[in-house]
Amino acid sequence: MKLEKKMLSKIQIDRYHKDGFVVPDFKMPENILNKIEESHDRLLSNHPEFKNYCPAILSYDESFLEFCSDQTILNYVEQLIGPDFALWNSSFFAKPAIDGHATPWHQDGQYWPIRPLATCTVWLAIDDSNVENGCLRFIKGSHLDKKLKSHNINDNKNLTLNQELDKEEFNETEAVDLILKRGQISLHDVYLVHGSEANKSSKSRRAITMRFMPTTSIFDHQMVKDKNLFSKLNVSKYSDRKIYHMRGKDVSGKNNLTYI
Repeated sequence: MKLEKKMLSKIQIDRYHKDGFVVPDFKMPENILNKIEESHDRLLSNHPEFKNYCPAILSYDESFLEFCSDQTILNYVEQLIGPDFALWNSSFFAKPAIDGHATPWHQDGQYWPIRPLATCTVWLAIDDSNVENGCLRFIKGSHLDKKLKSHNINDNKNLTLNQELDKEEFNETEAVDLILKRGQISLHDVYLVHGSEANKSSKSRRAITMRFMPTTSIFDHQMVKDKNLFSKLNVSKYSDRKIYHMRGKDVSGKNNLTYI
């Protein structure tokens, strides 16, 4: 008997485009979650500086590619950004108990060298994610104008990022908390305003992000050499970033894709 391919419903697709995010009916298998934990433990043993946050885990351990290649997740991404896309980054937010760093309000695209700017981010909860341990918070519909809003530099060492959205650009009272169980995922748009509070609870809030871009866009490795754009931003180095082919073709013809 042929298994039915899991897909987003029309209602879920419409919700993604309207709200800027969606939580599908998906649960990563427990054996895969255990493998992710083992891989993360290995990463931390070699790189303790990533106790809170590793901005580019594939630069240190490509075994994480296995977790980013789940076919159901790729089906969802294809429905949202089209049949031709690549994985250009994966990050690990460890957010340990008691002193897990906050992530300031921001838009992801503020510091990404992708033109035209387009990315669907998959956020996989390795632990239960709730208000107590600093879950993601979204501003619904904040992506609709498809514009990058004004950010400033905040060098507070207790933040995972140093780009913070100007307070005049959004209304925090409109924020919604993204409550996820271990193994659940959300998908969100590149322009969506989001952030998270510090983790002061007794439980960690680990999560992996997977960043997928349509290959109609170009990942511009040369753009990072523009000091006016990137000199003050606390971001991982992009100049040698691998771009992994996931599905379809390189429509732009200008992305140097790595085939897996």
